[in-house]
Amino acid sequence: MIGDSPLVQVAQRAVDLERAAEFYADLLGVPVVTTFEPSGLAFLVLGDSRLLLERGAPSALLYFAVDDLDERVERLRAAGVGIVSEPHTIFEHDDDALGPAGTVERMAFVLDSEGNTIALVEHGAG
Repeated sequence: MIGDSPLVQVAQRAVDLERAAEFYADLLGVPVVTTFEPSGLAFLVLGDSRLLLERGAPSALLYFAVDDLDERVERLRAAGVGIVSEPHTIFEHDDDALGPAGTVERMAFVLDSEGNTIALVEHGAG
């Protein structure tokens, strides 16, 4: 196993590879590390895992941690990103089985540049 996580890579559908790479690099604050053309592949490194943007991949529902969910959704809304579901509480963590104990998990769902729904997740004080 490489790093602390067994998750090596996830793929997301990218109709327009350049547009998708720009969207995810901005959303996640990480650079695109490499692109392969004409294969239609772009890679971003997220900790121990890679996000592969691929023309031939199916759409995946990806969940990304953010620090300030409300601010992030407003920034995306101002940029014209479609909001599927406004920020809302999903779960209160009494223990650390699925998240940090004593936190509240909130999510919002938005559309990426390719029409895929993605989730933004925040753990805050309970």
